[in-house]
Amino acid sequence: MGSATTQALAAATAALNAASSVDLDTASELFAAARIVGGSPQLSGALADPAASRAARSRVVTDVFGAAFGKTTLSLLTMAVEQRWSSASQLVDGIEELAVRAAAISAPSVDVDGELFSASRLVADNPEIELALGSRLGDDSAKGALIEALLRGRASDATILIVSSLVQEPRERRVRQLLAHAMDLVADQRGSIVATVVTATPLDTAQSQRLSAVLTQRYGKKVGLNAVIDPSILGGLRVQIADDVIDASVAARLTDLRQRLAG
Repeated sequence: MGSATTQALAAATAALNAASSVDLDTASELFAAARIVGGSPQLSGALADPAASRAARSRVVTDVFGAAFGKTTLSLLTMAVEQRWSSASQLVDGIEELAVRAAAISAPSVDVDGELFSASRLVADNPEIELALGSRLGDDSAKGALIEALLRGRASDATILIVSSLVQEPRERRVRQLLAHAMDLVADQRGSIVATVVTATPLDTAQSQRLSAVLTQRYGKKVGLNAVIDPSILGGLRVQIADDVIDASVAARLTDLRQRLAG
């Protein structure tokens, strides 16, 4: 990500956080805008053209989306295109990121990142689903409908919107990669980070609370836990936060012991 995009994302996110009315319609419209802009090289190029004036780029937003989208969405899109982006594709990514964050804002009492994790596990545990969602030959709207059918009754409207929108516009990204990034965005929007905790047997409530407290102290942010049960680790636990991995599993200790004995 270029420095221009980093600054543009910061400005656009600040505008989103300052908006007085952000609901699920706002998120849905932002996802639609990302699809439209991403699907038209001419439009994305015009909106990200650093040689064009801010006023000219803003007029394009009004001309293309003014009759279809609400006031909040138009304001956010205008703010986004007025920024300088490192590339047209990163502008599209930025609009999509705003959409994910808006969906999280629209459902403050819902564990959206936890539901995204459950959706990711559902995909990981069912190769045929992952294949259907990742196929370049599949119809995009059918992928969205598949997510609707799989998650309806299992997840909130906000989560279903995020997942169904992302799988329809993968842009060379794998489904689980899309969902992992969305989880991180939702957590960041809520001032926390997500840890994936792998154990041989489920942690009880007290253990989960202690682990969360320890990780929160270590990382300086509230840490939410997503649990994965994997008997192959034998005991102990393995924790992953972004690229950090803390492997205190029995299996890892045995592997380390074998290596030392072999040496």
